[in-house]
Amino acid sequence: KRFCKDELLDMAKLYMYVVDRDFGFAPNPFHGICTLATCKPRIRSVAKNSDWIVGMGGTRLNAVGRCIFAMKVSRSISFNEYWTNPSYGDKRPVRNGSLKMIVGDNIYHQLHGEWHQLDSHHSHPDGSPNTHNVTNDTQTDAVLVSDHFFYFGSAAIEIPASILQSLGYENRRNHRTFDGTVAQPLISFIEENFSPNRLLADPFDFDAASSRYSAKDNKVTAHG
Repeated sequence: KRFCKDELLDMAKLYMYVVDRDFGFAPNPFHGICTLATCKPRIRSVAKNSDWIVGMGGTRLNAVGRCIFAMKVSRSISFNEYWTNPSYGDKRPVRNGSLKMIVGDNIYHQLHGEWHQLDSHHSHPDGSPNTHNVTNDTQTDAVLVSDHFFYFGSAAIEIPASILQSLGYENRRNHRTFDGTVAQPLISFIEENFSPNRLLADPFDFDAASSRYSAKDNKVTAHG
């Protein structure tokens, strides 16, 4: 069956959520591709090729109504594929490396039915696996990869109020899902005004890249 443009737009989805913390880890916009490999298991479980993921700023970042990133899903792959494919080698974290290497998100692989977690932002301060993060992240064995993305970071762009109002946007917890036709004004605004696959600015929390996060209490621990 052949689809017209409007039908294709309607088939696509947009998943929008509020970014509480922005380390450059989830999503990870470095090394020429944008990846969402941790957190947001519900989105990672359903997002497909050509869907969009949009992260909006929240109260903590003083960025309500501003867009931190937008990524069009190019493919969804398993953790093991992400781990073993040399194309994603630079996404593995190096804890004594540069800030963008410290926040690498290629941290999981499965061996003999057991999940292994690399020393990373989601590990304990001593580098040992954080089982709460392992359980949360791997409940969905999917990594979203984008070759067409916009990352604004701490220079998060303001989205026109009329566009947010048309979506019924609210600064709240949990993600919202929109059909492609409904979301098109937002995507068009971004694509028509900004160049893809560029980092407009560093992440809001980049200076704390060496910190650790735990899903157990939703807190960031000391650097280490």
